[in-house]
Formats: sequence, structure tokens, C-alpha cells
Amino acid sequence: MKRQAAANTAKRQKPKKTAQPAGKPPKGTRRGGTAASGETALTASPPPPGEGKRGEAGYLGYLLRQAQAANRLRLERTLADLGVTPPQFVVLTMLNAYPGLSGAELARVALLTPQTVGVIIGNLERDGAIIKSPHPVHGRVLQWTLTRHGTALLAKCRRRVMAVEQRLAAGLGRSAETTIRRWLARIAAEMQEDG
Repeated sequence: MKRQAAANTAKRQKPKKTAQPAGKPPKGTRRGGTAASGETALTASPPPPGEGKRGEAGYLGYLLRQAQAANRLRLERTLADLGVTPPQFVVLTMLNAYPGLSGAELARVALLTPQTVGVIIGNLERDGAIIKSPHPVHGRVLQWTLTRHGTALLAKCRRRVMAVEQRLAAGLGRSAETTIRRWLARIAAEMQEDG
């Protein structure tokens, strides 16, 4: 009876799976081949930016995103010791160009969410870079403008950002740069209208 119970218990217990060693493909998979079930095995890491689908063979939308991400990282590093982030730089730039924007207007032109702009505005106001005033007609709407400190901070940022801009335009003739600027502006305008 005891033997019978032990045999039944053994049948019900499933064998333990052994862990696959790190870096080895699952059983039935060859490097560069396919898994036994027909799934493609992971074979190689993606190419660096500028090659394969991350280069001229890639989708334009992906290439724009890749370039924007690389540019943002460069800006972050360039502005870090000034204590300014790329989104803060955009907000300062837009307030310099269009003084008196509201938070909602800033969010639209800076391509940021209203919540993000709210945090940025709070930080810039706390640091004394911007100041608020009520809208002359719509008293509940707040307008933002640069302070003297904000203008000086933006000037420091600009000197550094211009070096990044020059790097972006390196190797482009005046005509090619104008064409690219028109193309990017047209994409932004037309895609916005479609949405």
C-alpha cells in the first residue's frame, strides 16, 4: 500500500526544469539558425547609427527620431553644468522670441505636455529666470516673460547650443541647409494639419 502511494506521488510530480546557462540559445536553436518551433533565433546585435535600417535604408520617420535623440543627448551634455535641460532651454528660447506666452501656449510651441511645462515653469520661476503676470484681458491666464537673470542664462546656453547647431550643419552648403530647413518646417506644418 505504501509502495502504491509513493508510486502515485512520483507520477504526479513534474520533473524540475533546469536553468539555461546564460548566453546559450534554448535547446533546438542554433546560432544564426532557427528554433525547432520555426521561430527565428536572435543572432546579431543591430548595426550602429548610420548603417543598415539605422542608416539610409531606414524609414524617414525613424531616422528623424534617431537624429533627434542623438541631438537631445548632445544638448543635455552641453547644458548640464549650467543646470539647464533641453526642454528648459526650449522654454527660455520661446519666451525670448514670444514674450507673454501662457503655459498652454508654451506647451504647444515647445512640443511638451502641459504637465511637463508646468514643472519647467515652476523650476524656472523658482530660479528667478522667468516671472508671471496676469493677462491684460483674461485675468485668470498667466503670462510668462524672461527676467534679467533668465536672459543672461539663455545667452550662456545659446553660446553652447550654437556649437551643436554648427555641428549639425557641418558639411552642408548654404543651399542644402536651406532645403533641409524648408523640408523639416513643411513636414511639421503638413503633418500637424493632417492630425
